[in-house]
Formats: sequence, C-alpha cells, structure tokens
Amino acid sequence: MAGPGDDLLPPAVRPFRILHVSTGNVCRSPITERLHRRALELRLGQERSSGLLVESAGTWGHEGAPMEAHAATVCSDYGADPGGFIGRELLDEHVIRADLVLTATRDHRAQVISMGHSAGLRTFTLKEFNRLVRAIDPATLPEPDPDLPDGGLIERARALVGAAAALRGWLLAPDPESDEVHDPYGAPITFFRSIGDEINQALDPVVTALTGVPERA
Repeated sequence: MAGPGDDLLPPAVRPFRILHVSTGNVCRSPITERLHRRALELRLGQERSSGLLVESAGTWGHEGAPMEAHAATVCSDYGADPGGFIGRELLDEHVIRADLVLTATRDHRAQVISMGHSAGLRTFTLKEFNRLVRAIDPATLPEPDPDLPDGGLIERARALVGAAAALRGWLLAPDPESDEVHDPYGAPITFFRSIGDEINQALDPVVTALTGVPERA
C-alpha cells in the first residue's frame, strides 16, 4: 500500500484511493473494504488491482480496534481476508487523499462533505453510487489500456466519478431508504450476513464500472 508520499507522484502513476466510511469502522466499512479489495483482485489479479487502493474509516471510528467478529465471518464467507484489520477514525487527511468516498448512509455522506476539501463531487453513499454507475454507458468511459503503467484503470476511475457526480441531480433515489446500509452492530450473525449480501450486491456494478471487467461466472 502506498504511503504519504504517493500524492507527490505524477498523476499517471498516482494510485486511485477509494475510502469506505461508516460509523465505528468495525462492521460495515471493514466488510465493504475487504469485499471490494477481493472483487478487484478476482477480476484484475493482484498486480493490476494495486493501482486502486481501497481503505476505510469511521466517523466515530474505534481507533486501533479489530474488526467485529461477525463482520470478519462475513468477509470470510465471501473469500475475503479479514486479517490484519485496524479501525481508524476518519480524519481530514483521509478525505483529502481520497479520489472516491463511499459511505454506508446519507448521514455519513453529509459528515464527510461537511469536512470540506471539495469532497462533495466525490462522495456518495455506496448504494447511490451503485445506482448512478449502472446508468452510465460504459462506452463513454476510457477503455483499459495495457500500454499504460496502471492499465488505464486510474483514468477510467476518475472519469467514472465525474460522470456519476454529473448524474446525481438527475437520477434520484426512489426513496431515502434505498441509499442506506443499516448498522448491524450488536445484531446476530444472520443480520450481519444479510448486510454482507447487500454490500456485495451493491459492489458488483461498481467494480464492473471501475475495471471494465464483468463478474466472473
């Protein structure tokens, strides 16, 4: 994973950072982070997916805490590695460095945007971003380019975020609840698994749009 100096790299080789945000950073955002990483690796391979860095943090993050046990189980259910996770509190620097922020709820989205740093055009709820990218014609996005150091993924990802932001005012949610991923903290494993399924389904079109590679059968 790139360090603090990656923002000094030229745009062509600077990684594209995706930040998942929930409340405590021990349930929803860790599940989303690890499932997102796993999906990218399955479609692109570990080396090619390295240009898209997926992280997470919490608006009331349990700094240094491990992933909640049921959340770790859900990650394992989908073949994602829950190991080594450490909770983080959302800081200005995380928002500044993120190219795309995907939140669990509308309240989280509002909190990220309220931090400033021109975050409004790159911050969405996960389900909102899912809805928007499904409406974008893939032919309007840059095609992957094997001649570029990152395979063209970063240019495509940046174009996708811009297109989604442009659509936001035109493609509204059918109801407010449709953009929410509810908090399973303290719930039984069955509820965690239902949330994991919601997250996994929401991520699929997002990963397809980011990579140009459909889910493998």
